[in-house]
Amino acid sequence: METTAAYHLEAGSFARSRIVALSRDLWLEGQAMSHAVVISGNARVSGEVNGDLIVLGGDAELAETAAIGGDVYVLGGLIEAASGAAIGGRSVAYPEASDLWVTLMGAPSMGLPSTSRLVLGARLALLAFWSFMVLFVLAIGRRELISTSESVQIEPFRNFFVGLTGVAAMVLTALFFSAFSGALLGVPLLVLVAVVALVLRFWGMVAVFHALGAWLHRRMGKGRPVPLTAATWGLLSLGVLKLIPYLGIWSWTMATFIGVGAALTTKMGRREPWLEMG
Repeated sequence: METTAAYHLEAGSFARSRIVALSRDLWLEGQAMSHAVVISGNARVSGEVNGDLIVLGGDAELAETAAIGGDVYVLGGLIEAASGAAIGGRSVAYPEASDLWVTLMGAPSMGLPSTSRLVLGARLALLAFWSFMVLFVLAIGRRELISTSESVQIEPFRNFFVGLTGVAAMVLTALFFSAFSGALLGVPLLVLVAVVALVLRFWGMVAVFHALGAWLHRRMGKGRPVPLTAATWGLLSLGVLKLIPYLGIWSWTMATFIGVGAALTTKMGRREPWLEMG
C-alpha cells in the first residue's frame, strides 16, 4: 500500500507559519517559528518548535537536541524524550485515547480479534450502557424522542447524509482549532466539540432504537408498542448485529449517522429553527 511521504523540515530551514501534517509523519530538524501539529502520524523532532507540539493518533519522539518552547500534547500515543531534550511547557500524553476509546465507542477493534475478551467485554458493556441511556432519554424527553424517531422512520436516507455532513463538520472544526490555535484554546474547544457530538449521538441512537423497534413490532402485527418496549427491541436487534464481525461495525456506523442527522434536523425533537430570524 502506498504511503504518504513525511513532512520533512530539514536542518537549517525555517517555517514561519504553523506546520500541519495530516495523515503523515513529521520530521523536524530545522526550526518551526510557530506551532507544529501532526494528525494520524508520528512526530520526530531534533530541531526547534517555538510553539506547541500537538500529536493526535501517533507518537512524539524528541531527540537530545530537540527544543520545544511551549507544551507537548499527545493523544493516542507516547512521548519519548531523550536526555537533553528541552520542553518549555507541559508534556501530556494519553496513550489509551486511541485503542481503548475507539473500542469502547464501538468502532473497529484496532486489530484485535472480534472474539477477544477485550472486544466482547467492551461490546457487552456498551449494551448495558445503551440500556441505561434508553431509560434516561425516555425519562427526560419521551415526546421529543418520539418526534426524532418519526424522522428516522420517514427520512432515513436524508438523515444519514445530514448526519454524515454534521459529523464531518464537527471533526473538521475540532481539527481546525487543534491545528490553528494554541493548546490553551484548542484543547477546550476539542472537548466542547466532543461533548456536543456525544450528546447528539446518544439522543440519535436511542431514537434509532425506538424507530427500529417500532418497525419490527408493526411487521409482526403487534400494533404500536409503548416507547420503552420499542426502544428495547431496537437495542437488542442492533446488539445482536454488533456481535457479527464487519456487519456490526457498519450497521452501528450507519445507525449513528442516521441518528445524529435526525437529532440535527428535528433539533432533538423540538422541531424549532436553529436560528431565529428577526
